[in-house]
Amino acid sequence: MLSVEKPLFQNEISALILYRMNIFSQTETEEEVLFDVVTDEQYQIVVFNDDVNTFDHVIQSLMTICKHEWIQAEQCALLIHTTGKTVVKSGPYKEMERMCTALHDRSITAEIEKK
Repeated sequence: MLSVEKPLFQNEISALILYRMNIFSQTETEEEVLFDVVTDEQYQIVVFNDDVNTFDHVIQSLMTICKHEWIQAEQCALLIHTTGKTVVKSGPYKEMERMCTALHDRSITAEIEKK
C-alpha cells in the first residue's frame, strides 16, 4: 500500500513523503523524495471594451488567436461589451504573452493578469 502527501506550494522544490507498508514484515517505512513541481502558474488574458472594434472583428480574433469556437468567441464579445472587460483565456505566461501580443497587433486592448 502506498500513500502520498501532496506538497503545499507549487513552483518550488518540495518534499514528497511516501509511506510504504511492507506486507511481509508488517513494518511501515518512510521515504522523503525531493522533486521540482512542474506545474506553471496560471495567467489570464483580459480583453477590454472599446468604441473602435466591431463585434465581428473581436469574434474573429478570438477564434483565430485564442482558438475559441464561434459560440464561445461571441459570448466573450458580448461580455466584453456589457461588462467592460472579460477573461478570454488562461494558461502559462509564455502562451498568454504570445496571444496577448497577437490581440494587440489587431488593435484589441488586452492585458495579462496573474490568476
